[in-house]
Amino acid sequence: MTAIRQLQNLVDGRWQDGQGDHLVDVNPTRPTERLAEGRCATTHDVDAAVAAARRAQVGWAHTPHHERAAVLTRAAGLVDASAEQWGEELAAEEGKTRAEGVGEIRRAAQILRYCAGEADREAGELFSSPRRGERILVTRRPVGVVAVVTPFNFPIAIPAWKIAPALSYGNAVVWKPASAIPILGMRLAQALHDAGLPAGVLNLLVTTGRTGTHLIDHPGIDAVTFTGSTGVGRSIAASCAGRGVPVQAEMGGKNAAVVLADADLELAADQVLLGAFSSSGQKCTATSRLIVEKPVADDLIAKVARKAQALVVGDPLAAGTEMGPLVSAGARRTVRDGIEAALAQGARPVAGADAYSDGDLAEGYFVAPTVLELPSRDLDVWREELFGPVLAVLRADDPGTALELANDSAFGLSAAIFTNDLSRALDAVEDLDVGVLHVNSETSGADPHVPFGGAKHSGYGPKEQGRASREFFTHMTTVYLRGGQEPSRGPGR
Repeated sequence: MTAIRQLQNLVDGRWQDGQGDHLVDVNPTRPTERLAEGRCATTHDVDAAVAAARRAQVGWAHTPHHERAAVLTRAAGLVDASAEQWGEELAAEEGKTRAEGVGEIRRAAQILRYCAGEADREAGELFSSPRRGERILVTRRPVGVVAVVTPFNFPIAIPAWKIAPALSYGNAVVWKPASAIPILGMRLAQALHDAGLPAGVLNLLVTTGRTGTHLIDHPGIDAVTFTGSTGVGRSIAASCAGRGVPVQAEMGGKNAAVVLADADLELAADQVLLGAFSSSGQKCTATSRLIVEKPVADDLIAKVARKAQALVVGDPLAAGTEMGPLVSAGARRTVRDGIEAALAQGARPVAGADAYSDGDLAEGYFVAPTVLELPSRDLDVWREELFGPVLAVLRADDPGTALELANDSAFGLSAAIFTNDLSRALDAVEDLDVGVLHVNSETSGADPHVPFGGAKHSGYGPKEQGRASREFFTHMTTVYLRGGQEPSRGPGR
């Protein structure tokens, strides 16, 4: 990526410069390297985008579902064909490795295809009526214009799993991606536009939080779907509740992996490592807490520490790199502050913990893969989401205590349990209050054909992905269907 990209907004089918603050997109591996720059969208651009979406939505909703699906399918082909190039751009812009970036691009294409397939699935339900000559039909209609607000950590996959079902069901979209990673947002919007999406059905606004608030509060918005921090998500939900605007919010996580004494420890160590340190720990489903039953704690902690110390940290585009930088200087500062606070509160460093002091890793936004053993659950790092490569470890006396510790969080997004005892796995299914549970695999991961979302402070509103997305992007109409003549009562009546 040698040329600096020009950041623009897509409004009513036209790419245009913003008139707001100047935004510079830098490479977190080498922060002096600029990747893109441009002017942010303003509240005037928000007004124009919402107006365009409202004009376009009616026609889009009346477009046959299979024609809408064909646009998504063509867009999936364009995304797939660009996976290698865009994957490198994603790695340079966000910091995840090239392999992870390419994989995310291909996942976005998979999501687009899945949502296109909705045109071939049942579109309503037919019920019997207690009255002669009548049937009861339940149909689904689009909600209207949807504001989509997405985070930096999956700059094309998360937008795809929000935008694709919204479009498939006949909604129009005004999308605000995270301003830290605008390039992939422009790529996805262009692919959908090139695939034949009518002007105004999808509008992209590269802007900051202040203008984003204007979008959330806009009277022309019919629904809001958001992924990000719990604080922002709750603020959006509160704002929208007063206006009767539905909100779907996927928020924070402090996800636990529980390793019981009968587990395959090599498998557990490998999976915990993936969950904690892939994407530099910048996943809402990342493993940030590890709970180990005492008889195997020494062995398991040593395995995880050894594997963490062996990870190759560096330029995410370099061959062999296993973990890249965090997305920004602010993110690095937050994670480093959290590590220092944990050490001051009595945590024992098992791997990492020290800041990089010189060389390329010190110049970029890198944090070493860090494993901290805690003396108790009273430390801040046990409860606060750092969103980085930090794993907090506690020992548990028995399986029941281990599950209780896993539940000891305001969050409830994802969890994992490692055991070869089916009864213990079933206990976890019953007892762990999370939206996603993995048995003998890492806490991270989501598939487009099954519901995704959290419990407690991790989620608000209907779940995402799979057929669950219908519950947010459509509303139901119950139709009492009867002919215009008095129904026949049959022979002899």
